[in-house]
Amino acid sequence: MARATTTYGCSECGHRSPQWHGRCPACEAWGSLAEKPAGGSTARVGGGQSGRVRSRAGLAGAEARAPLLRDVRASAGERISTGIGELDRVLGGGLVAGSLVLLGGSPGIGKSTLANMALGNVAGAGEGTLYISGEESAEQVRLRAQRLGASALEVAVCAESDLEVVLATLAGRRPRVCVIDSVQTLRAPELQSAPGTVGQVREATARIMDLAKELSIAVMLIGHVTKEGSLAGPRALEHLVDCVLQFEGERERPYRELRALKNRFGSTSEAGLFEMRDEGLVEVLDASARFVAEATRTPGSVVLATMEGSRALLVEVQALVAPSELEQPRRLVSGFDRNRLALVLAILTRHGQVALAGADVFVNVVGGVRVEEPGCDLAVALAVASAARGVALACAPRACFGELGLTGELRWVGHPGRRLAEAARHGLGEVICPPGSGEGACEAATLAQALTLALRAPETGAQRAVAAVA
Repeated sequence: MARATTTYGCSECGHRSPQWHGRCPACEAWGSLAEKPAGGSTARVGGGQSGRVRSRAGLAGAEARAPLLRDVRASAGERISTGIGELDRVLGGGLVAGSLVLLGGSPGIGKSTLANMALGNVAGAGEGTLYISGEESAEQVRLRAQRLGASALEVAVCAESDLEVVLATLAGRRPRVCVIDSVQTLRAPELQSAPGTVGQVREATARIMDLAKELSIAVMLIGHVTKEGSLAGPRALEHLVDCVLQFEGERERPYRELRALKNRFGSTSEAGLFEMRDEGLVEVLDASARFVAEATRTPGSVVLATMEGSRALLVEVQALVAPSELEQPRRLVSGFDRNRLALVLAILTRHGQVALAGADVFVNVVGGVRVEEPGCDLAVALAVASAARGVALACAPRACFGELGLTGELRWVGHPGRRLAEAARHGLGEVICPPGSGEGACEAATLAQALTLALRAPETGAQRAVAAVA
């Protein structure tokens, strides 16, 4: 009888079984068994005291060298520029030789286009590149690349999903940068499961990582996402790679946002903004100017001075408040956390005296941008209050930022100077913000004070003349 080449190991307790079970026989965890090569198992050495002695004797010659950290030579990682400024900034300055980058996003968002652009720029700089496609043929890849410029056609392409062939191609060509589209399509012949399963993805990523670090190849893995928006495959996939990038946006809208969820060589607070056009993805270098120019001056509109990593960004927040015909009013939001919206509405009702119990509330961050920092609380509150009262903000478009406390106070947030400077650069002089934000700010200590400043009636010419004489 032929010996089994694979076993099934539990990701929770490590138990191994020759056949798959829906529930682990050892720890009784559901869905934790994944296929693994049989050669990875280790035999136990004897039992009792004699067994432990023999085990220690066998390991004595395999002891690894463990120097002190002060004696370890640390060399700065060499960066490879992708020629895309927004991508390089999110990566922390470019790709690092020998690193693995996982790029995820919903279908059609532009992952392959971004990877093709990066490879084309690297190839145009005279470096070796390789595009491995497990989903499309070489002809299909060329059709997408030909609209990205002449340099994108100088990239070597390999349409293959067999892991052994992919590793042999990488070892033979030794490119400077390689893109694998996608990691869920790779298939290890020694595993009997289908491509995309937990065992296949883990085995493929681990072997690619070993080869990439040995040959100093920067590898970008393109990954699928689930219907919830998270990266498909085992969680171990995100632990294996050096950097995890998430490409977000709505296919119906032109803007795309690139964020780093994990980065061993840089910050995870940076974000890159792109616009999808016929010729591919285009960097949005001054998004604030476009958002401010499109901002309306009607009730329910306010400009938020937010931070995207180290960069200040002005975005428009819009709100609509309408009488509800339902017993439970609707609370719909786009680009903002729904639970945070419920918190802001409760503070606005209690400390701002804005009645919202029988009204539907809709909040939207214009342009498909998503804001996650606490400094956007005040903008949402002012937009909802303006829409509920039907009064446009004074000096519209009006910028603001600040975090709301549960007792109605306005709390300080980071980088107020950069926010104020960005607002002043686009002609937004009076920015409502928390105390201590700096010169040129219109400070408010509480939400009630902020509402008074934002929703005050605009002065007439006669009132301004009287105030000037006084």
